[in-house]
Amino acid sequence: MLEPDETEKMPIYQKAEQIFKLTQGLVYIVPADNEYLQETVVRFMLENAMLIPVKIAGAEGGDLYDLRMENAAIIRKAARELYVQAGSLRYEEGIKDMDYISLLRNTIEEFRLLFIDWVASFDVWNYIKDSWGLFNPPGVNAHDKDPDDDIPFNPNDYFNSDNDDDL
Repeated sequence: MLEPDETEKMPIYQKAEQIFKLTQGLVYIVPADNEYLQETVVRFMLENAMLIPVKIAGAEGGDLYDLRMENAAIIRKAARELYVQAGSLRYEEGIKDMDYISLLRNTIEEFRLLFIDWVASFDVWNYIKDSWGLFNPPGVNAHDKDPDDDIPFNPNDYFNSDNDDDL
């Protein structure tokens, strides 16, 4: 698990921040009088762009394989939607700078390559079994016996006291 300032130094996080800044810049190339495009860019595209670095930080902070994979899936979805949304702007009238759109899409493609290596770096042995079956490491099935079930745990040993005056 990385500290927050260490996460911000990661190339994938820095590329995600670059995507966010480029997406913020789209607001300036979309005609101000086009409410539909302003809504699309400001609401949907910025939402996707903001989600990417936040979920990277969440994955790094969570450290468990299943949590990291869940965040990775959300990142992938947001980046893919942003890529398509940016591409659709190429067909809109009144967009001032088409090169800017290409720059954003190229940056998302660079991010995708970093993303592949980042996900491959997840520790498959550091996990809690996902009983829903979506984010288990290779070889772990949702129907498998949970290894944590063998750990004896009595909550009364930790949370209840014979004498409430001890509290």
